[in-house]
Amino acid sequence: MGIGSLTLPSPPQFIILSLLLLCAFGEAVDPFACDPKDAVTAGFPFCKVSMPMSDRVNDLVGRLTLQEKVRLLINGAAPIPRLGIKGYEWWSEALHGVSDVGPGTKFGGAFPGATSFPQVITTAASFNATLWEAIGRVVSDEGRAMYNGGSAGLTYWSPNVNILRDPRWGRGQETPGEDPVLAGTYAAYYVKGLQGYDGDRLKVAACCKHFTAYDLDNWNGVDRFHFNAQVSKQDIEDTFDVPFKMCVQDGNVASVMCSYNEVNGVPTCADPNLLRNTVRGQWKLDGYIVSDCDSVGVFYNTQHYTTTPEQAAADAIKAGLDLDCGPFLAQHSEDAVKQGLLNEVDINNALVNTLRVQMRLGMFDGEPSVQPFGKLGPKDVCTPSNQELALEAARQGIVLLKNSGVSLPLSHRRHRTVAVIGPNSDATVSMIGNYAGVACGYTSPLQGIGNYVKTIHQLGCANVACRDDKLFSAAIDAARQADATVLVMGLDQSIEAEFRDRTGLLLPGRQQELVSKVAKASKGPTVLVLMSGGPIDVSFAKNDPRVGAILWAGYPGQAGGAAIADVLYGTTNPGGKLPMTWYPQDYVSNLAMTDMAMRSSRHRNYPGRTYRFYKGPVVYPFGHGLSYTNFVHTIVNAPHVVTVPLDGHRRSGNATVLGKAIKVNHARCNKLSVGLQVNVKNIGSKDGTHTMLVFSTPPAGHWAPSKQLVAFAKVYVPARSEQQVGISIHVCKFLSVVDRSGVRRIPIGLHRIHIGDVKHSVSLEAATLGVIKS
Repeated sequence: MGIGSLTLPSPPQFIILSLLLLCAFGEAVDPFACDPKDAVTAGFPFCKVSMPMSDRVNDLVGRLTLQEKVRLLINGAAPIPRLGIKGYEWWSEALHGVSDVGPGTKFGGAFPGATSFPQVITTAASFNATLWEAIGRVVSDEGRAMYNGGSAGLTYWSPNVNILRDPRWGRGQETPGEDPVLAGTYAAYYVKGLQGYDGDRLKVAACCKHFTAYDLDNWNGVDRFHFNAQVSKQDIEDTFDVPFKMCVQDGNVASVMCSYNEVNGVPTCADPNLLRNTVRGQWKLDGYIVSDCDSVGVFYNTQHYTTTPEQAAADAIKAGLDLDCGPFLAQHSEDAVKQGLLNEVDINNALVNTLRVQMRLGMFDGEPSVQPFGKLGPKDVCTPSNQELALEAARQGIVLLKNSGVSLPLSHRRHRTVAVIGPNSDATVSMIGNYAGVACGYTSPLQGIGNYVKTIHQLGCANVACRDDKLFSAAIDAARQADATVLVMGLDQSIEAEFRDRTGLLLPGRQQELVSKVAKASKGPTVLVLMSGGPIDVSFAKNDPRVGAILWAGYPGQAGGAAIADVLYGTTNPGGKLPMTWYPQDYVSNLAMTDMAMRSSRHRNYPGRTYRFYKGPVVYPFGHGLSYTNFVHTIVNAPHVVTVPLDGHRRSGNATVLGKAIKVNHARCNKLSVGLQVNVKNIGSKDGTHTMLVFSTPPAGHWAPSKQLVAFAKVYVPARSEQQVGISIHVCKFLSVVDRSGVRRIPIGLHRIHIGDVKHSVSLEAATLGVIKS
């Protein structure tokens, strides 16, 4: 989500209103509505749990006046005392732990903090879907506990599943990376963990954001409030919408948030094709659509999309927007109805979607303590098991980028004293990134390493900006004295953040100089540990033989220092893989962030974006990550030919292009998959967990990426043993490509499957291609 309130140049009136509403109506109290002790309100039909939910929702909407309805269209929803309904703050955040970024959540008293997991980009590097779901379960446990205690809401505007298209994006840290299948899989599993599996009921309500083609905050004078993303139909279908579609269809998310930017001249929150037709119509969202904060006001006041505020309110609601983060709809919707720009039934439809989600959360079921999750409380927040999961998530997300001459793991026997140097060496709050709450506690890298050996600590730079060399000499002296040197460098929120895109990819200030001088002076192995959300061009360290090893830790969460130390000393064998390409600085030198095209173009000297379409030099490729052992793959069973059955219906338009690709909606897709059995053998001397990435190269053509991720799996393999892994690749979802018109098709012909160094070819053949006529 965008915290428009924190970055808008004008006074953040909508957040002030939200906070006033919250103060006026009080924090969440038990119950939200339908108090069994209130004989009048408890008798309303909408309070009867035995009735069908749709009937309950319709009964409630039918009892509301227009004035009451419009005051329910905003995040700081007003109370309706005559119906026994309390005010509710919709805006809470849970990107990687319960956060107090939104006004719906407050820490203090019985809830001084919550478990702060690694930032999403780090967790994504684990490529572990069961881990993502487990984190979601813990976060929702803690969120429910805080709700029961009156300190949080139940509607969390997380996760952020935008594609990390440009390495400079300040919010790339919040995303699962650059690959649409990785991002979509993360979305589905994290949302399942948050929302639970209690039938139609919700543990908490998640939200996938920011729909769509949103990945620029403030670059070179262009900000997200003024940006019109020019995006092809091909890239929308092939890249930007994939995670959102998977979030809705596979994750059954309860909400989708539209973004600030325009897409092809239309604000996303006013575009019926995106909201009403796609999210709700094609994808069948069972939930509500919410605006990014003040988005409706932005497209009226800043983008000047409409001439009156009433028209803006009408356009948003008619497009499919159900809830406004901000006061705009409460201020202007009633007049829009009076002016004939909007029908009251349109407002009713919006309320049906929001109130249904509240009912699915149990907010109209009376006493919360007797409901599912009603017993969760302070004892369920920051538990030892929750904090252990945060540590494990950090361990799994750390990526070993370089390890020359087996510099790692460090040895207790040989490396009795370690120099710990760098502006992030004793980091605490910096480790949790943005959209974080108050952590249960921190273990900094210095503390983590200190739990293993004696340390000599020097910052080297006063902060990550590293503007001078005043602290260099002490750091260099420390490296000369110690048996090994660990430099903890990189970025923090002063360099990359919401509304702060980077200008380049190099280490800030004089960090590179510090690393090189310390490495030159170090009498033992030198290890570079990087904290960052986006990629960094560290070619100098990659190519410097005195820098023996490089670790990327992302923003590793509250236990990040312990996880880093565990990897440095081999207690944990690293298994993370990069969820984004690490480009050289030259990549962005002449590349505008505002150019949304994914595919490269030789005639306009355009390099393309992400590993799927960029063919130039890299510092480290997507999916790169080393281990302290070695794994080899063998495909033991896989088909060589797969027949694609067609549905036989005659449709307008081409079913094929030169007879070489079938429209996905012309194929019988349901259980059409390619199954592989893969043996993973650990030929080294250390136990390890292997992250197996499966890529496909489609038949040659103008539409196809050079390769694309089609599956991934985690497998623990003890030293000198092997495990068999089953992989299933859904043909229509993952072996399809998108043509220039935005139509998804299955290329007929030879698809090459890559797993590490092993390749397998499978031929897709059409069963009855001649049945479908143009």
